[in-house]
Amino acid sequence: MEKKLIGIDLGGTTIKFAILTVDGEIQQKWSIETNIQEEGSHIVPDIIESINHRLSLYGMKHEDFVGIGMGTPGSVDIEKGTVVGAYNLNWTKKQMVKTQIEEATGIPFVLDNDANVAALGERWKGAGENNPDVVFITLGTGVGGGIIAEGNLLHGVNGCAGEIGHVTVDPGGFECTCGKRGCLETVSSATGVVRVARHMSEEYAGDSKLKQAIDDGQDVSSKDVFDYAQADDPFGLMVVDRVCYFLGLAVGNVGNTLNPSSVVIGGGVSAAGEFLRSRVQAYFEEFTFPEVRNSTQVKLAQLGNEAGVIGAASLALQFMEKQ
Repeated sequence: MEKKLIGIDLGGTTIKFAILTVDGEIQQKWSIETNIQEEGSHIVPDIIESINHRLSLYGMKHEDFVGIGMGTPGSVDIEKGTVVGAYNLNWTKKQMVKTQIEEATGIPFVLDNDANVAALGERWKGAGENNPDVVFITLGTGVGGGIIAEGNLLHGVNGCAGEIGHVTVDPGGFECTCGKRGCLETVSSATGVVRVARHMSEEYAGDSKLKQAIDDGQDVSSKDVFDYAQADDPFGLMVVDRVCYFLGLAVGNVGNTLNPSSVVIGGGVSAAGEFLRSRVQAYFEEFTFPEVRNSTQVKLAQLGNEAGVIGAASLALQFMEKQ
């Protein structure tokens, strides 16, 4: 039997699992709830129990697998297989993830940051079309990213490569959780879009249902902002244009620096689809020089929730090939 891969996408509420072929085809997938109680001490044992249960269920053994890959929040030491600072998991102390999972399953294990892993997924089986030079930006509660250059996932000297959410796009702008001001994350994340809308509404005097909703104290989401804009709400269109300006500026700078084959935009905010992409594209073209403008494409992610498990499996495959 051809050997398989296991991909794990560890999130704050759900842990997703998949068994895949070495060609990236998902054969089985399942998920369990993330138990973050007692400093997240149940998470790794739950992962181990779930893997071993499924292998028993499918009549599979550890030697049937090339390896296990996992994407996780927090700061990752890839060589040691440890995670620290994943606060949405209650992991404030260093977690010896690799050692525990390898000992309990008998399968080689590797992990990386969740945004990097999602980038690998989109590069391998999604919008990246398996090109060696792909940048992935995920627009969710925050803004994350991953850079694949000449076939290699970039980590940087302290594991911070690809932190596109902290590229400065608005000097002196909103304060970011990182401590500086004007980060892309402050204006283009789901919370950032709402922040921009509330800030701009203070000076907008025209007729607008979005402006009215904000003034009435309604709980407005980033999806609401884009929905109003798509319904031709004049203020909604202004807000979306501002958000896409910042995104286009960041994507343009990434393009000018790295000249990837594509910059892929994913995450919850990207659900706005072509309405978002086309506006980012317009600003991208304004902020790039011709050789980049004509060779780097701005694309929407294709894999959705499966990017994490597919990328994790890809991580395992790459890591084992290097051993």
